[in-house]
Amino acid sequence: MSFKLISPKTVQKIMNGVLWASGIFTIIILIVIIGYILLKGLPAVNLEFLLAEPIESGRAGGIAPMIVSSIYVTLLAVLIATPLGVGAAVYMAEYAGETQIVKFIKFGAETLASIPSIVFGLFGLSFFVIFLGLGWSLFSGGLVLALMALPTIFQVAVVSIESVPRSYREASWALGATNWETIYRVVIPAAMPGIVTGVILGMARAISEAAAVMFVVGSALSMPISIFDPGRPLPLHLYVLATEGLSLKNAYGTAAVLVIMVLIITVTTNTLVERYRRKMMGR
Repeated sequence: MSFKLISPKTVQKIMNGVLWASGIFTIIILIVIIGYILLKGLPAVNLEFLLAEPIESGRAGGIAPMIVSSIYVTLLAVLIATPLGVGAAVYMAEYAGETQIVKFIKFGAETLASIPSIVFGLFGLSFFVIFLGLGWSLFSGGLVLALMALPTIFQVAVVSIESVPRSYREASWALGATNWETIYRVVIPAAMPGIVTGVILGMARAISEAAAVMFVVGSALSMPISIFDPGRPLPLHLYVLATEGLSLKNAYGTAAVLVIMVLIITVTTNTLVERYRRKMMGR
């Protein structure tokens, strides 16, 4: 008894269909979630909502202090995690080699990326707030979010640097450049689109975390003046409004603003990366 095997072309068509269907399904889910949030939240968003301070713990008023708090902690996290993550990635990819210590560090980064965010918050409370005496502040929140974003930036940067063809390095060495000159003039610029992608992923995680910062920022409703003041970022404010039943309307409005901020950051950064890539390729 013989069975007719499916031809490779048929298998390829089937798999192409499956992959296309998966991609379309993912896009539909994204559109439905974002569309629902914007549909429910945009009616509450106006100039007063964006510029006013909250009243009665968020039952009324606006979210201006929350927007400023989110910008503070996100910028702090990115400014701290990016040089550390990229610097560690350069060392791991260009200098360290494949030793047992390197493998252990990569395993540690993967483990760190999978730790629940609330564990980072408890660590930040015990170490940054209490042990170091930084108190409940946006600075403590930025440090906690930097720890969360660091493994993502590090892992993506390592892959991006290692994916740069070795011929680029050999051509630079042949022209008399040192190893370090080759790294910062050739390797890093070639890997920059991937590195920026890792920074975007880390920033997106930092700006959308509530559990990690709820123990360290102080949850203050007033406008923060400096990074050492307590604050309440948008995700934490959204969590408080939704769980305590203060104002579902303002909760949806806060969610809509948070989604729009993430979309603006992602689209703007991707546009700049694409322009940089075209410039690098001489287009």
